[in-house]
Amino acid sequence: MIPDDISKNAEHLLDTCRRAGLKLATVESCTGGLVAAALTAIAGSSDVVDRGFVTYTNQAKTDLAGVPENLFESVGAVSEDVARAMAEGGVRNSHADIAVGITGVAGPGGGSDEKPVGLVHIAACRDNGETLHERNVFPGDRQEVRLASVRKALAMMQSLAEK
Repeated sequence: MIPDDISKNAEHLLDTCRRAGLKLATVESCTGGLVAAALTAIAGSSDVVDRGFVTYTNQAKTDLAGVPENLFESVGAVSEDVARAMAEGGVRNSHADIAVGITGVAGPGGGSDEKPVGLVHIAACRDNGETLHERNVFPGDRQEVRLASVRKALAMMQSLAEK
């Protein structure tokens, strides 16, 4: 169900966090919980994974991760600011040391000239205040965009876990 490379990256992240005593949380929109699924598919992940939020609507992003409502009007849900707020809210609203926030346009519809299909903003936050962000435009269909987003999210969380 989960591609082998994603499973290996998830297992590596869990091992890194376990050794460092770190906990993880996810705040996912366009990936619909795939990062959390990749992590929790590995036996023993409960000692590292605290929780996952699937925040598919703007209201859910606000209710569960504390994303300020005014961001949706000013920059839109698919934006750097919202991804950062999601990740930071994931740390703030959990017992996690690291959280990832993912928001994007997975397609096939919903894209525009300004925000094309494949545009995904990913942010990863560590409780020490560091937040990473990457703007990505992934090629492919809906599944390929979502899987590419999971790969990038795991890599960004790995980077923070190694610091």
